[in-house]
Amino acid sequence: MSFAAYLFDLDGTLIDSVALILASFHHTRERHYGDRLPDDYYLTTLGMPLRDSFAKMASSPDDVAALVRTYVEYNLMHHDSMVRPYEGVAAMIAALTERRARLALVTSKMSETAARGLRVAGIEGAFELIIGAEDVKRGKPDPEPVLLALQKLGMSPDETVFVGDSPHDIEAGNRASVKTAAATWGPFPRAALAAAQPTFFVHRPEDVLGLSGAPV
Repeated sequence: MSFAAYLFDLDGTLIDSVALILASFHHTRERHYGDRLPDDYYLTTLGMPLRDSFAKMASSPDDVAALVRTYVEYNLMHHDSMVRPYEGVAAMIAALTERRARLALVTSKMSETAARGLRVAGIEGAFELIIGAEDVKRGKPDPEPVLLALQKLGMSPDETVFVGDSPHDIEAGNRASVKTAAATWGPFPRAALAAAQPTFFVHRPEDVLGLSGAPV
């Protein structure tokens, strides 16, 4: 049996925004500190809220807020020209909609920015719920965003799968007791995803359509 509810991460899962995210981080670091850190420094934080990512380099809450503002300003300015849907995502979402599956987005972005990404990808109409950074006190890898999505959808963990590309997504889903599917088309290596112990691996968006109760 397929699942009744599908929760999705956004960046690296539904939309290819990794280049934009890295460019936004580099711009912010150069603006505030005048230097540049390697891509891997930022890649390890993908899937986490910006406030948590920048807390690693800032010395105060005011500094974190300033870094977030710079990042968001640059990100929004370049968003539509740099973001693309992954091939096969629109068809996969359309097929789930045909099944009348419940679809929700669980993202570390603010909901308004996330909705913009869905519009660019042409899939915004399929999601009945967006859980964004402003909706929770603790973002992924904490289970709070996933648990809130379940509550608002009125779904139980055993009928729900969370699809994400980062270990933070997998950890959040596992801690919320839903099934988890690691999307290998994102920026994280399989070894990093495997360490988070997902229920499933999916190698193409269409693989999501074949998920059922038996791990593969």
